[in-house]
Amino acid sequence: MLEKIKDLIAEQIGIDRDDIKPESDFKVDLEVDSLDMFELVVALEEEYSVEIPPEDLENLTTVQSVIDYLQDKGVEA
Repeated sequence: MLEKIKDLIAEQIGIDRDDIKPESDFKVDLEVDSLDMFELVVALEEEYSVEIPPEDLENLTTVQSVIDYLQDKGVEA
């Protein structure tokens, strides 16, 4: 799942996928702003057929937290 998430992030945010690590913080390490995060969430929802409510976004701070969240929602790798 990590590789697919890295591809999505790289495509949506426009950064090199090699710079994306599980522990990467979206705001600090990847310099993702709120618009980028919104676009990323939309892409994740489409890719994995899940709904990510706005109140859950504050918990999605790192790449690994997104992976954990999706797995908790029943998404398979």
